[in-house]
Parts: sequence; structure tokens; C-alpha cells
Amino acid sequence: MSSNVLESSVESLLTTALADVDGTAYLVNPDAETFEALVEGVEEDDDVSVRLFGDERMLKDVLDDFIVASTAANLMDAGRLELRVLDEPSNTLLVTGEHVMAIVDTGDHVAGLTTDDDAFVESATEQYAAAWDEASQFNLRTPAITRVRQSLSDDIGPDVAEDFDTVLASMETARGDGDGLDEVTISLLVAAKNEELLYDISKWGEDVGIASKATFSRTKTRLEELGLIDTEKVPIDVGRPRLRLVLGDDRLRGADSGELANVAQSLMAS
Repeated sequence: MSSNVLESSVESLLTTALADVDGTAYLVNPDAETFEALVEGVEEDDDVSVRLFGDERMLKDVLDDFIVASTAANLMDAGRLELRVLDEPSNTLLVTGEHVMAIVDTGDHVAGLTTDDDAFVESATEQYAAAWDEASQFNLRTPAITRVRQSLSDDIGPDVAEDFDTVLASMETARGDGDGLDEVTISLLVAAKNEELLYDISKWGEDVGIASKATFSRTKTRLEELGLIDTEKVPIDVGRPRLRLVLGDDRLRGADSGELANVAQSLMAS
């Protein structure tokens, strides 16, 4: 690709720019929108693998969204994405073995200003390969979405896993910022919809790496206080009774999986 690229969105630009790349590409100093577009656009079976240098604060902010983070974790497991921290200011660049592209977003359009000058491309590749070796790795603790789905189906049940997927698909973001639904809240609501035990869903969540049992317990208490879920005691042979989760509001009980998130967010905001 020797010509400049003009697209209506950064997603389209990255798709075009990476279409014929075979090997390693460096994405340097992307903004949040470009990072999210990369995660959404790169497929696990693509030929390209992307080494991303990003501002640490930007990486943390974007990856606070479980939907983005769990998809990024999938790409990392597949060897398609690596993340390291950018220590110095830089233009937003895409560097491949064939070209160097500066990404410029004007709002209505996104331009990729491109050169394929051999000497320049070789110099840029060497520069960022060396910088990569020196950069600090960004540790993503969120589990891959494929692992979450499979373990939820195996450990709790396929109906719960299907509901979890449907709820996620109905949401634009799933953030743990206290406003709306994060992955723990979604897990508990789906478990309550299927009348699963708190012990089982919280043990699953801790084992898969979503959150600790204590976090599940605190979130359960908060959702109880808001009236979104209730609990019923289930006697066991030895020890204290376990708690079965059930939905606590008729509007939630009447909602299908695709509506559950919107109804829950509406109730939490009221």
C-alpha cells in the first residue's frame, strides 16, 4: 500500500490498512477509539499480529469495559495482540513491513498518510522493534471471552451461558465504574434469572478470573438493596444453608435476556 487512505471511520481504515499484512504490525499511540476499533476488527485467525504501544491511562480506561477487555484477551491468547506501555509522546502510527502510516482523524473522515519508501520503513520498523524490547508489558487480568463462555456453560449450565451472551450482545459497554452493569452484575442477574446458587456463580467467577467471591457477595448485597434480586435459603446436609438467587422485580422477571440489561439499568437509575 503506497497510496494514502481515506475512510469514514477508523474501523474501516484499520481494516483496509491491515488487509494484506502478513506478519507483525506496530500500532503506536492510538487513542481510545482506535484501540477499540482494532480489538473489534482483528480476527483471531488473521495473518497479522499487532504489537500495540499505548498510553497506560488510555489502556486502563478502555480495558475497564469487560466487552472490549475480554475480546482483547481472546486475541492475546490467539497470538494476535500484544500490549506494552508507551513512555514517550508520539504521533499515531501504523508500522508494518511494507509501509508506515500516520493516522489522522478529522471527525468526519479518517486519513492514513502512507509511505512505502524502503529505507524509511526499514528504519521505522527497527526503531519500534527496539523500543518494544525496552517497553513495559501491560498486564490484562480480564479472562478471554471464549473461556468465560465455555466455563460458564460447563460449570453452571448452557442456558446461563446463552443468557450471559445475549445480555452482553445487547450492551454497548460493560464497565465496572459503578454506573450501569459490569461483568459481576451481569453474572448475578443472569444467575438470578435462572435461579442458580450464589455459591456456584461466585465460585465460577473467582475460578475463571472475573472477580473474587467477596466482590460477588458485595455486589449481590447492593443488588438486593436496589430490589433487583432476592435470595432464598436452600438447606444443605452440613453447614449453613446456601442462597438461591432470584429476580426481585416483576419487570425483570417479565424481561427476556435481550431486555434484561436495559430494564436493570432503568431500575438502578430510578
